[in-house]
Amino acid sequence: MFAACFTEIHMDFGLGLPISAPARLLDWARSAEAHHFDSLALLDRLTFDNPEPLITLAALAGATSRIRLQTEVLLGPLRQTALLAKQVATLDRMSGGRFVLGIGVGGRADDHDAAGTPLHRRGRALDEQLPALRRIWRGEPYAGTTIGPRPVTANGPEILIGGFARPALRRIAEHADGFLCAAPLSWAGPLVQTVNEEWAAAGRAGRPRLVCQINVAVGSAATIEQANRAVAGYYAFTGRAGWGAPLSDPAQIAETVAAYREFGADELVFYCYGENPSQVEALAEIVH
Repeated sequence: MFAACFTEIHMDFGLGLPISAPARLLDWARSAEAHHFDSLALLDRLTFDNPEPLITLAALAGATSRIRLQTEVLLGPLRQTALLAKQVATLDRMSGGRFVLGIGVGGRADDHDAAGTPLHRRGRALDEQLPALRRIWRGEPYAGTTIGPRPVTANGPEILIGGFARPALRRIAEHADGFLCAAPLSWAGPLVQTVNEEWAAAGRAGRPRLVCQINVAVGSAATIEQANRAVAGYYAFTGRAGWGAPLSDPAQIAETVAAYREFGADELVFYCYGENPSQVEALAEIVH
């Protein structure tokens, strides 16, 4: 089994926050920290009814003191590089270095159409953007000037890259600290193997951090039904009924956690599409 490549047995747990009720996310954040989760994550879309992740995570930074804050994934090419560098550095400073930049290109044409960014150039745009972000965070000139503030970490916050195609996986070795693997466990192995091959070919020491994701919904029947509707709406563009359906049986969730630990994930993020923050305590009972 591919997990033989990994030696660590510890695994962090994160919460992917629901996007349909931004006003409740402060309660989610406080509860997640109280129940010893390691991170809070937010997805990014432009043409969807979701909160903007950098603004939202800045608010959650003020409501917490320990938990990491990460984007999964921020659509980098939709944002102008200098402004993105400033926003990320500001959030990193305001959170005391707790921000993790999960970034990718995005594959939905409507987001790029609305932003005015060419869909066919999104990969090249991110390849240009990532080293520019690092230069700005180091205090090097960009477009003839310097852009502050400097982030807490001299070279900028940790970067995780999500993707499925070989160029995206190669990008991890070239520019990032780890891989955001959104693929189901049944076909994640070859993706992680490719990431590790690219990492070794680039002469990088150690191995990339591996962050995986699953959709979950726990609690009342109403909460589970709401989550199922929300997931179906979010993935409707695929045309595949049942795609991304959340796990709701505690025993099945526990078995899935064990499988990801055996696989070698450094972190498993539970994406919650139901609004009720009581799910935080229920999930904590399953995984801790």
